[in-house]
Amino acid sequence: MKIWEELNMNRTFAVSAVLSATIMTAAGTAHADDLTLCWAAWDPANALVELSSDFEEETGHTMNFEFVPWPNFADRMLNELNSGGQLCDLMIGDSQWIGGAAEAGHYVQLNDFFDTHGIDMGDFIPATVTGYAEWPKNTPNYWALPAFGDVVGWTYRRDWFRRPELQAEFQETYGRELGVPETLAELRDIAEFFQGREIDGTTVYGAAIYTERGSEGITMGVTNVLYNYGFQYGNPDSPYEIEGFANSEGAVAGLEFYRDLYECCTPPGSSDWYMSENIDAYRSGQVAMQMNFAFIWPGVHADENVGGDRSGYFPNPAGPEGHYAQLGGQGISVVSYSDSRDAALEYIAWFAQPEVQEQWWKLGGYSALRAVVESPDFAGSQPYAQTFLDSMAIVRDFWAEPAYADLLLAMQDRVHNYVVAGNGTAQQALDGLVDDWVEIFEDEGLR
Repeated sequence: MKIWEELNMNRTFAVSAVLSATIMTAAGTAHADDLTLCWAAWDPANALVELSSDFEEETGHTMNFEFVPWPNFADRMLNELNSGGQLCDLMIGDSQWIGGAAEAGHYVQLNDFFDTHGIDMGDFIPATVTGYAEWPKNTPNYWALPAFGDVVGWTYRRDWFRRPELQAEFQETYGRELGVPETLAELRDIAEFFQGREIDGTTVYGAAIYTERGSEGITMGVTNVLYNYGFQYGNPDSPYEIEGFANSEGAVAGLEFYRDLYECCTPPGSSDWYMSENIDAYRSGQVAMQMNFAFIWPGVHADENVGGDRSGYFPNPAGPEGHYAQLGGQGISVVSYSDSRDAALEYIAWFAQPEVQEQWWKLGGYSALRAVVESPDFAGSQPYAQTFLDSMAIVRDFWAEPAYADLLLAMQDRVHNYVVAGNGTAQQALDGLVDDWVEIFEDEGLR
């Protein structure tokens, strides 16, 4: 083990030296450029601005940032790419865009650049390479560098869970200790236990879950249940054969579970909630648990109302057919329409350095570099670090096909109509979704 660690450390230093030399050489020979990096407007983006000041100092380039709120992010940035716009030199695009962006020529393929500059995709968490960088999937064709590892997990009111009177009542009611749920069934029991309960003079509710219809919210929520009940996007041996996989008996049971969780155990008026609404409900003391992407955890930990030891974190619980969580996060790409492509590539090389990735984690970014997350000190570096590691080990992702937007809209519509609006049955919802997806793939010439 010690020999492996020494070899790995030596390799990390060697790669870092190559990247540093590349950046310094480029800085000494090239003119200074203004670069614009485009991403979503959220807390990690603010951390990236702080981090990037070091790049400006080292290279002489000036970094500008175009950050768009999540509800408008996809429309704004995909329109920019599809129009061949030159606003963005660097794009931190969502994981599902990778297929369309690669096939349409929006992103620069990075294989040769990675080879020349000693950037090895084996140095990154495998799921982030597949999710954020590869197209076609599971091939060594790279269009991005993993930039921000993210995954859906859960936050809970540890201080409420520890109250003796609640522990005693839960034990009597459910026959087990009130603690972090290991299964979705246990999570449902806990949510039911807290639903409508009065704590410190305030009526609280069980869980905040994703229900938003307009962009991607309910899909990013329901998949955390569907995967664990046996839902698959298609036949593993025939990728566009969907019938019997996306609408399997297990998938139907999973969709019924999600509707039941929504109906029994969520706050009133939560029919169109996504990341920000869940955060607000949790921080204001309305819910015992919230489903949300891991990016929120630093903010929760620092919050004056629920931070510190008052909150805890756990991975998405297992279901009867597996243990998975919905992948979030993004890779960083060089936009092919940029007039400052060389400078943008310098940024990629700089960002890939282990010492930069370590600082990225410290500032609140979720590094996907294995040298950072596999460090012996990582799990204890933050209260949520181990949960992040455990969650990233069980990720699955939505379609990354070029037609992903159409696939997503169909799922949003079918699932929301059943879970929130209560229309029809789960079987009808998933059968309709299969019909929608088959039609989309036929239009794409894939069936």
